[in-house]
Amino acid sequence: MSRPQGRRRASRHRTGTGPKRREIRPEVLRAIVERARRGPLEAADAELLGAAVDTLVWLTAELEQKGVTIARLRKLLFGASSEKTRDVLGSVAGSAASDSGAGVGVDAGASDSERAGDEARSGAATGDTADEAASERRKGHGRTGAGAYRGAEQVAVAHESLSHGERCPSCQRGKVYRKKPAVLVRVRGVAPLRATVYELERLRCNACGEVFIARAPPGVGTEKYDETAAALIALLRYGLGLPFHRLERLGRELKIPLPAATQWEVVEAAAEAIEPLWRELVEQAAAGEVLSIDDTKARVLALGEEIREEIRKGQSERTGVFTSGVVATVGERKIVLFFTGRNHAGENLARVLEQRSQDLGPPIQMCDALSRNTSPGDFATIVANCLAHARRHFVDVVGSFPAEVAHVLELVGKVYEQDAQARAAGLSPEERLRHHQEHSAPVMAELEGWLQAQIDERRVEPNSALGDAIAYMQRHWEALTLFLRVPGAPLDNNACERALKRAILHRKNSLFYKTPNGARVGDLYMSVIHTAEQCGADPFEYLVALLRHRQSVAAAPGRWMPWSYAAALAEVEAAAAKPAVTP
Repeated sequence: MSRPQGRRRASRHRTGTGPKRREIRPEVLRAIVERARRGPLEAADAELLGAAVDTLVWLTAELEQKGVTIARLRKLLFGASSEKTRDVLGSVAGSAASDSGAGVGVDAGASDSERAGDEARSGAATGDTADEAASERRKGHGRTGAGAYRGAEQVAVAHESLSHGERCPSCQRGKVYRKKPAVLVRVRGVAPLRATVYELERLRCNACGEVFIARAPPGVGTEKYDETAAALIALLRYGLGLPFHRLERLGRELKIPLPAATQWEVVEAAAEAIEPLWRELVEQAAAGEVLSIDDTKARVLALGEEIREEIRKGQSERTGVFTSGVVATVGERKIVLFFTGRNHAGENLARVLEQRSQDLGPPIQMCDALSRNTSPGDFATIVANCLAHARRHFVDVVGSFPAEVAHVLELVGKVYEQDAQARAAGLSPEERLRHHQEHSAPVMAELEGWLQAQIDERRVEPNSALGDAIAYMQRHWEALTLFLRVPGAPLDNNACERALKRAILHRKNSLFYKTPNGARVGDLYMSVIHTAEQCGADPFEYLVALLRHRQSVAAAPGRWMPWSYAAALAEVEAAAAKPAVTP
């Protein structure tokens, strides 16, 4: 089943990195084999069997070429759990770091602040004492202070026998004065949703039969599920990935019935109120200086049936359904948008750019080098490619080329170290560009020369896995080094990859959307929730405000952005509290 290496590598370059993913159950393949024993195969059976054989050939080629271990094979099939230098190289990273002082790890899902934290911890670990290293506690580790409970009910408790300014009961000489209060935190378990049953007294006249019903208390409202219920269901479903049926089961166990179908009706009705705001988010995202895009697979049952029918009729070759993430950097803010359907990220980016003013120059488009990410229609962009993605190609071959990979990761780590320093210093895009040109450009020039030397001096076989990694970086060098020429260009696409983790969490928990409309509602809520999180707004309170003031939101959605809604909310509430003037 094996082939000569040159032919095998050429075939891989023609057909991609591997066979197309197909869902074929083992029992289906066994049934095809049984039918083959009885007679000629039908075309559909032959196609499925051919797909299985292609997969086996590809996997065998990977095993032969790279000599993979079980750990390597697991990473090929399921991906690596971490790409930090210390995890990829182990002891090699430690020696490289001690020699050069550049052992800063780069995680494809880590934020710039996390990288800066890694750098600080690396410095602490090389200090004079172990106590200095121990004092650098990682963010999020340790006891949670009372100040973190911002949503908790605050109860002030006065001293039972003393007041401010009274005589000290202990020494009888001084006076007691108020200090910062002692704090107790007590946490109680409550159901996600609370229900109140109002029993309205009814009286009936025994003569005329008329019935008199007591009035509901003020503030009860006319809807069974109020804005807070809709906001919480949406947050649990689309912000945290909790499927409707799990929330239904939880409610049933806590004696608060909440059928899955009812939850959908509640969030679908509420989605109409926030759709104007979503359109405003798209319009403002179109004006961004940097637009980061990427795809992850999705599943929409109705679309799957539609795709299978089109393929059967020979009307379409596109078989995938995707969730695209678009993260727009607009000044100091980030807007996160999600699009689920048959379009690729580049096509969804074109939808966003349709709203861009012609007076604005072309934005920076950050993505990996897939062709489907770089097709934004007729709209000009300045394409930057993800340095972390190029680095990942080297991480994948560390088992076979540890010394070469260690050298590449060391140089890339120095660039990330400079970027972390620039961001920690709060440099403007122009200042950050000059900083990189001074400190990172020599490092990238050294890396470019090293890559070329591996090929020119025949240190690496071009058809090898390391040769592939080198060729990828060389082929996309201009886009990978845009941060050395254009102010504001990011190093990588980590912002979008982190955003897509939310869609991946939703997919892993809920598995699929049933219809395109369900996917549209999910995209709408996830966009609003995660944009609010990026801007430091409380997503629950934000959703409640949008739903309670839906008319004001529809009239002027620009005033109800996550970073500005507090002022609009205060104005609306002040107007509602003002007494009406009687003529």
